[in-house]
Amino acid sequence: MKNYLILSLLFMTITLGYGQTDKRLRNIEKEFEEILEVTKAPGFAVAIVEGNKTIYAKGFGYSDLENKIAMDENTLLAIGSCSKAFTSSILGQLRNDGELSFTDSPIDYVPQLRFYNDELNNGINIRDLMSHQTGIPRHDGSWYLFPSYNRDSLLQRIEYHEPFTGLRQKWHYNNFMFLIQGVIAEKITGKSWEENIKERFFAPLQMQRSNASIDELEKSTNVAFGYELHKDSIVRKMDYYRIAGMAPAGSINSSVSEMANWLKVWINNGKFKDSTILPENYVKEAISSQAVIAPSFPTKENPDMFLANYGYGWMVTSYRGHYRVEHGGNIDGFSASTAFFPSDSLGIVVLSNQNGSSVPSLIRNTIADRMLSVNKTDWADYFVDQKEKQKEAKAGGEKASDSTVIKNTAPSHDLSAYTGNYNNEGYGRFDISLKADSLFANFKRIKFYLKHVHYDVFEPQEVTPYGIEEFDELPLKLNFNTNDDGEIASVKIKLEASLKDPIVFTHEPKVIDVDVSDLQKYEGEYELSGIVIKVYIKGEGLYMLVPGQPEYNLLASEADAFIIKGLDGYKTRFRAPKNDSMTELVLIQPNGTFVAKRK
Repeated sequence: MKNYLILSLLFMTITLGYGQTDKRLRNIEKEFEEILEVTKAPGFAVAIVEGNKTIYAKGFGYSDLENKIAMDENTLLAIGSCSKAFTSSILGQLRNDGELSFTDSPIDYVPQLRFYNDELNNGINIRDLMSHQTGIPRHDGSWYLFPSYNRDSLLQRIEYHEPFTGLRQKWHYNNFMFLIQGVIAEKITGKSWEENIKERFFAPLQMQRSNASIDELEKSTNVAFGYELHKDSIVRKMDYYRIAGMAPAGSINSSVSEMANWLKVWINNGKFKDSTILPENYVKEAISSQAVIAPSFPTKENPDMFLANYGYGWMVTSYRGHYRVEHGGNIDGFSASTAFFPSDSLGIVVLSNQNGSSVPSLIRNTIADRMLSVNKTDWADYFVDQKEKQKEAKAGGEKASDSTVIKNTAPSHDLSAYTGNYNNEGYGRFDISLKADSLFANFKRIKFYLKHVHYDVFEPQEVTPYGIEEFDELPLKLNFNTNDDGEIASVKIKLEASLKDPIVFTHEPKVIDVDVSDLQKYEGEYELSGIVIKVYIKGEGLYMLVPGQPEYNLLASEADAFIIKGLDGYKTRFRAPKNDSMTELVLIQPNGTFVAKRK
């Protein structure tokens, strides 16, 4: 242990000494500290790679703010979507081995996979997944609000994800397409995505402490906690977000010292030390422009920024006239940037434990200004100026939003009518419950208080350990709709901004448990215009059989009332006019109400 500590201290001394004596980095730590101060970030770590060497690696601030544990270059943090380049690279290796072609259909490898329409089913190829060109928008609410460890269940949702444009018409970021890439690799190799990542990258790149799940992170030492900056002033700890089945899109946890080895692969044409990790032709393809993100050209403010393209898991841009390849990462409590300049043999990785933070880009740019010997910007001052502009814009937006609220309106129904389950095949199921005089929407990992806005429109506010607060991740409204019978039939939520129409969740009224012995009173034959309808118990449920139609499962919704499973707007009610036994079966359906008499 003593020898280990001596070696660790020696390494830190060598690393820091180089950073302080390199003329390009002289006094740069003062700028780092200023950025840490103005952003109010708990901490960050940074590593700089030049050629095949790590020339600087250090942590700033705290990995654990409450206990004042310092961040260092070996602290593990979530890298979020910086994981994407790892996932696509598995396919780059498999292509080199002759296992697939990027022009293949993903359905060839994942037979159960289906997209929204035949154009996509017949036209999408693997390259489209890697370069975000499917025409399908993010639909991030589908996995973020409805997480699942079952990758097959997540894949099944994709069939219901509506595109916003045609195939290869526009670039649009989509995490689900990286899930598919991970599953393709699983099908070909017979190994999980996590096993592929560890065997193909972590092991050969000496990334011994890096891992691919929160469960593994929590078992590790020297780990950072994630934090958020609430109302621009309060630093609060956040729970880790378990990406679960969506892991191929962003679940890697690593340190800057180990991520530096990943950068060396890309700077050195796929090689790390004496080993070839990635095929050189794949490296060049992955960091070339495979899709146009947006038309970008020099402006007066930014005369040397003129690229906004995408490769395979990498964004291709320019910075101060230098070709830059970069990808950011954001997941609850953490922000990251992995960047390199191929023509300059320069790599920079910044990992921060602040949610939605500007720290990674500010630190990255500060370093790039020095290392590339270009005009320098005071990025701390730049950040402060931008925050002021954002505050002014937000204040104006809030005033405009308040002006659209129609005052002195009330919900159209008693609040109990809004309760029940709401389901969408492309997203999942959540339920709304009533407690006292308040409605709550209950998702798998988040609970919302539904604040009434006007009419049947409600605003979700997150229920947190600190109280009820605005949900900053997704500014939403819930707009309830009725059917022809005046019942709450669905709720519309604009979970995907790229689509014209909101996502519709169908209302499934609350089902109550009824003992089988209590169902016996409903059994029998009921006649309606010569048609005999049979009601009977099967297993522990009540069923109804109408001649020439399938068997219907009756689900109890209230006393003597049942909904017909799978038929929206169809219900039954049993009546006992003489208060002795059930003598009538009332069929309530969109085209009318019909009464069948018990035989």
